[in-house]
Amino acid sequence: MLKWVQSGLSVVAGTAEPEYGREALHPVTDKVKEGEPCYRETTLKDLNWLGPNYTNVETQTFYFTCLKTGYTGFAQVIHSNIMGVHTTAQFTFRIYDDKGKNNLWTSTHLENFRTEGSNFYADNMSIEFNEDGTEVILKSDVNPDSVVEFTMKRLVPGVIFGGDGTTLYGEDVEEPWGSMRHCFWPRCEVSGTIVSKALDTTLEINGLTMFVMALQGMKPHHAAKSWNFLNFQSENYSAVQMEFTTPRSYANTKVNIGVVCGKDKILLASINNDVVHENAEIDEVGWPVPKAITFNHDAADKSYHVDVKGELKSLVERVDVMAEIPQFIKNIVSGVAGTKPYIYQYCNKMTINDNNVASETGVAFSEATFISEFD
Repeated sequence: MLKWVQSGLSVVAGTAEPEYGREALHPVTDKVKEGEPCYRETTLKDLNWLGPNYTNVETQTFYFTCLKTGYTGFAQVIHSNIMGVHTTAQFTFRIYDDKGKNNLWTSTHLENFRTEGSNFYADNMSIEFNEDGTEVILKSDVNPDSVVEFTMKRLVPGVIFGGDGTTLYGEDVEEPWGSMRHCFWPRCEVSGTIVSKALDTTLEINGLTMFVMALQGMKPHHAAKSWNFLNFQSENYSAVQMEFTTPRSYANTKVNIGVVCGKDKILLASINNDVVHENAEIDEVGWPVPKAITFNHDAADKSYHVDVKGELKSLVERVDVMAEIPQFIKNIVSGVAGTKPYIYQYCNKMTINDNNVASETGVAFSEATFISEFD
């Protein structure tokens, strides 16, 4: 459980945490360096909703890419618990059309929701996995502007890093006061439909998807001050990278995990990665926004290198997190000095390259998120 007493006023008033130092952070990447396998294949149990009885946010997110039509986006369930007292759930949906015709964002409160293992149910909505954990069906009719029915089938094994995929926060690893966890299906096929009253259209989706399940078991501005994210899909390759940097209270530590796939196998799962923001400029909000970006992936022995790079010409949206999230979550980050979370969502053509001279252009949905204390 979060160590409310030690955090003192940071819990009640939202002030900054004390500087615990690097020794109070136990990243999943450290576990790998200490001898745990870099990754293992996921089981269906890994995708179970954990539902801790303390402040946390759990998500299941399906990022879809239709290479033929240019449609990209995601469907997401957000399950949130504040201090073990108040639980809520949202369905969020994004679709982006590179031709500029069908761009839409919806966020809908869910009623009578419940979790059952890896499955999720609410009024007019369900997410159900098959018994062997290789297929999942999402149905949502909670918002007339984003009625979704997707069937997703895994094409490569799922990936979870360091045994359990979890980074722990706290001076005692046996009694952590916070956590971060991710597991991935990096390449899946997706088929289905999107019906939208707002767009006055029905869209057929046949392409690729990346699924990620995440748990953030503490206040978001205490867990990280910035994030970088990549979902790249092309005809023959997929690449996923997730990087967060802790706030000063945990020594500005970067934690980065990444996966590169071929059509039917994992080519690389690595903790030796980095993200390079290029030609960054301060925008009117005050954040250094990149004009181009490179996601580097490296094998531990440096024998295999993959990068995904490109210009960030198409900004899908600059999301003001404080304007989008429910009021109860606003309350836990309001009043924090220097906290102004914005997510910069991009969809651009990028190129994947490796040192075996493979190169291919695909579609990258990427995010650069700034929360607080950026140096």
